Amino acid sequence: MDIFTDSGKFIGNAQDFIVDLEGGEVSRILIEALPVGKDDAKKALREKSILYKNVKSVEDVIVVSKGPAVHSQ
Repeated sequence: MDIFTDSGKFIGNAQDFIVDLEGGEVSRILIEALPVGKDDAKKALREKSILYKNVKSVEDVIVVSKGPAVHSQ
């Protein structure tokens, strides 16, 4: 599913979701698959994921108020 900012900038495609099982809700959307290594996973969470609290709408596309801190296409 495509992800765009509310200003219309394409961020990427939702590749995976991190779910808080205790809270029963999505906490992050990943725009890349989560790597296996601990350091690589931390970097991906920081640079290639979007906090779900920044999601404004989910319909045919996902609209977010802001994307990852660092984004490279």
